[in-house]
Amino acid sequence: MNELKVLFVGVGSIAKRHIRNLHMIAPKKGISVTIDAFRRTPGTVLAEGINKEYTKLLDVPCNYDVVFITNPTEQHLDTLKQFHNKSNNFFIEKPVVSLTQLEAAKEFERRPNGVYYVACPLRYNAVIRYIKDYISADEVISVRSISSSFLPDWRRDQDYRQTYSAHKDMGGGVSIDLIHEWDYLTYLFGWPQKVKSMVGKKSDLEIDSDDYAIYIAEYADKIVELHLDYFGRKTIREVELFTKEETILGDIVNNKISFLCSGNTINFNEERDDYQKRELEHFLDMISGKTELEDSYRHGLDILNITQGNMKRR
Repeated sequence: MNELKVLFVGVGSIAKRHIRNLHMIAPKKGISVTIDAFRRTPGTVLAEGINKEYTKLLDVPCNYDVVFITNPTEQHLDTLKQFHNKSNNFFIEKPVVSLTQLEAAKEFERRPNGVYYVACPLRYNAVIRYIKDYISADEVISVRSISSSFLPDWRRDQDYRQTYSAHKDMGGGVSIDLIHEWDYLTYLFGWPQKVKSMVGKKSDLEIDSDDYAIYIAEYADKIVELHLDYFGRKTIREVELFTKEETILGDIVNNKISFLCSGNTINFNEERDDYQKRELEHFLDMISGKTELEDSYRHGLDILNITQGNMKRR
């Protein structure tokens, strides 16, 4: 693959990050990349890194190598249906769809030879990669995972009350907004046998979506606790592993792993773009046939189920 023609549907903050990173990694792989965008409402200024912008579906060509679906969650399924003939390959931001669309998404007929990749960037984070590669899941007796942060600080240029995160009917709510935790937990330890959950709202944030989600998951050989919230004033994103010999703290925010008994620490010294680029490189390798395809669309739907305490898998 020497040329890559890409279409972004939605040009928000995560799309701009992907666009910037694609322009950086494609040349290193010997790929010439052209990026267009589709927006229902045209921007006053063409976003940086965008070649052409479309506002009418009929005007969009059908020869894109990849369509990135980076618009609000509740629009993902309709976008998949509307753009299904524009490309064979789709990169879909997580969550793959909103909870109200879950059953309809299961019935969506994907292109037989298409790649439907659902974003899972934390799998490429140095902390999670180290745990996957060097710590045996069989040695872990118990896990505590937490992602706590203050929603009004997420997007400093926007009123948090107007974002999708604040509204359940727009696909918001901490239980699915922070779905990446469940993704990396199942990536590291597989699928639990049982899950109990508490999901609701306790803070005075002006939102109608849930602001906390707490889970206890049971495996045959271990127990997993997960805490998610929108109201933590100090950002914490950690996973703590308890083994027979050690207590290991993976600090995703500060990119380090601490072995609390031995006192050893590994600092990875990387930025968010580092693991986001690794994910994009993996995706490009998939669509070019250099690595095995993943059915992450189906996994994305299963993960949505588990956020609601539902163990049913496709």
